[in-house]
Amino acid sequence: MENKHQFLVELAKAKMPFGKFQGRFLIDLPEHYIVWYKNKGFPNGKLGKQMELVYELKLNGLEDIIKKIQKEYT
Repeated sequence: MENKHQFLVELAKAKMPFGKFQGRFLIDLPEHYIVWYKNKGFPNGKLGKQMELVYELKLNGLEDIIKKIQKEYT
């Protein structure tokens, strides 16, 4: 359970490391950009896993979960 919580905290703090949206929190990336990555393929590694979760959260309207964590930890 702790690992899942830690992953969500890390996601709340994670920022896009490159490209047009460099420096923006992953949860704040535009939906069309996340969908584009979903169709193209998410990057390998931790960033890809985080972006995939952002996609699922946005798809289900659950971004507020990460927003609440951001307020708590940032």
